[in-house]
Amino acid sequence: MDETNPVLYAETDGIMTITLNRPAAMNAMNNDLMNGISEALANVTANESIRVVVLTGSGRGFCAGADLAQVASNPNEILVVDQDEDLENPVLEADPFNAAMRALMDCPVPTIARVNGASAGGGFGLALACDITIAAESAFFVATFSPKLGIVPDLGSTWSIPRRVGRARALGITLLGDRISAAEAQEWGLIWSSVADGQLDDEVMRIAAVLKRSSPDTVTRIRRTIDVAHDNTFSDQLDLEMKHQGILVPRNMHEGAQAFMEKREPEFGGERN
Repeated sequence: MDETNPVLYAETDGIMTITLNRPAAMNAMNNDLMNGISEALANVTANESIRVVVLTGSGRGFCAGADLAQVASNPNEILVVDQDEDLENPVLEADPFNAAMRALMDCPVPTIARVNGASAGGGFGLALACDITIAAESAFFVATFSPKLGIVPDLGSTWSIPRRVGRARALGITLLGDRISAAEAQEWGLIWSSVADGQLDDEVMRIAAVLKRSSPDTVTRIRRTIDVAHDNTFSDQLDLEMKHQGILVPRNMHEGAQAFMEKREPEFGGERN
């Protein structure tokens, strides 16, 4: 494994695996690592043969959050604030952290977080930004922002956590900073599933295979429809669903019905939308 590159990525049979590669630092986030995530996702966007992304960490952890050694030595390398502006309305320069998170949320294919260990601080947000989060039973999640660092949860945590678990648990998670086991995270609906450590790879690949053989257009439309549901009325959501069905039913439904009758898996064609 290349230990000099903070992010490794490779495609195998339509699945792009992106590996955070700073194991000695528990894959803590610095600018190089976040730029590496953006680079990997740019390759996903450019390569139409990729159908699924798996995001994971090397070594014992998934991601320990921001690299506090970098913050302690030069905090402006993590987040640059224009001190000449009104401090009540600071101007934050474009940074590689939010750029990487936007690239992950805008990824043209479904994303799976393979959480193999600690997911803390910004690493928590990174895991929840993926469409499906699967954790080894030894993994855990912790929002260290408020009690340990005196800052607001970031990297999309305040968007993802309440949508997954509701206001009461979101406030408890973010204000208290308690460690949440993988089993608790599954029970609360923070993640899709928790599995035995030895079964993590098999389960990730099983889910990746389901997503890979799904209609790429359908998968994209489902992700977009779910993400706007909280902001739509019920009637609006009905209309949006029907808009998608108007495109997808003539494109896919016949093959799905034929496959069902023939007791086989459907073979959906089409390009990513």
